[in-house]
Amino acid sequence: MNAVTANAKRASAFLTVFLKEVRENLRDRRTIITALVTGPLVGPMIFALLLGSMLSRELDKAEQPLHVPVIGAERAPNLIDALKAGGIVPQAAIANPEQAVRRQDTDVVVRIGGNYAESWRKGEPVQVEVIFDSSQRDANTSVERVSRLVEGYARQQGAMRLVARGLSPGTAWPISVARRDQATAQARGVLMFNMLPYFFVITIFLGGMYLAIDLTAGERERQSLEPLFANPVPRWKILAGKLAAICTFSCISLLITLAAFAVLGPFVPVDKLGMELNLGAHFAGTVFLLMLPLVMLIAALQTLVAAFAKSYREAQMYVSLLMFVPIVPSLLMAVFPIKAKAWMYAVPLLGQHLGVMGALRGDGVSLQQVLYCLGGTLAAAVVATLITAHLYRSERLAISG
Repeated sequence: MNAVTANAKRASAFLTVFLKEVRENLRDRRTIITALVTGPLVGPMIFALLLGSMLSRELDKAEQPLHVPVIGAERAPNLIDALKAGGIVPQAAIANPEQAVRRQDTDVVVRIGGNYAESWRKGEPVQVEVIFDSSQRDANTSVERVSRLVEGYARQQGAMRLVARGLSPGTAWPISVARRDQATAQARGVLMFNMLPYFFVITIFLGGMYLAIDLTAGERERQSLEPLFANPVPRWKILAGKLAAICTFSCISLLITLAAFAVLGPFVPVDKLGMELNLGAHFAGTVFLLMLPLVMLIAALQTLVAAFAKSYREAQMYVSLLMFVPIVPSLLMAVFPIKAKAWMYAVPLLGQHLGVMGALRGDGVSLQQVLYCLGGTLAAAVVATLITAHLYRSERLAISG
């Protein structure tokens, strides 16, 4: 009976701290805005709007008439007709095409050589210059469109020359390369959303950041931590209640983000690029499961770092530095695109990145990969929590200044 009573008191102490911290921070406007609005809602909206506008602009460039200055258009009327048929609208020649491209007055300029007509009559190769600036990413679609049309016209005319000489067009191309792309429409969508795992991690981070700072450095600065520690309650119960509150806010923030992406995903016009994007319930469930132990790890790390600060502002600076850590796996995968191994799923952050990308590609995540991901990150979370609990036993933690 005494054991049951003791367990009930322990549970009551934990719930008291948990409910107290949640209730107090629900009244904090800054925490609510950051944890439940700015990160989980505004972020996905900006992401979807930027991506949607970028895709729409690129699609417009690929489909609408493209105005291109052409130098020497009178020397190659048939080539000009081919460009017009492809949606290119030839413009008047400009004096300094290189400077015009560098100043972004135009995306691309076509220059036809002065000996074009003579070389064409002799059956010799002719030169057509496509002038552009490769550092201007916004011009890539226009450059590719013009280059494709010029090269297509060249192949067509080359084949006609061979036919005129009684030769098969296949003579010039003894090997035919057949490209068989095995990527599914959903897998190709990963190319546009490879930063999504980092987005989810940052949402978790922001969801609990201000709460973690306030529950440690904030209470220490307000001198409310010392009377809390004076209660006849083990320190680890107080820490458990605070960590549970932080994890609750982080989980709610993550759920709101997943719901926002599920709603906004269909409005991104990836289907026009032959891609497919599925951010529905199955994807959201997989992401939430993989991120659960990471919620615990980040909460423990934020609390640990905030405990070393003497003031709220100082803790805010220290904890903000942790935001650079989650981007490391995304940068590594972008710079060093390596094939995922089973053990990599056990590495915190990296395992979540690989798991989310697998779910996004439509390949799914195997049970072994899920267990590695959960086990490795959970082990790291336990270690971080034990270190934080050890720090909470120090009397210096409750003393401000």
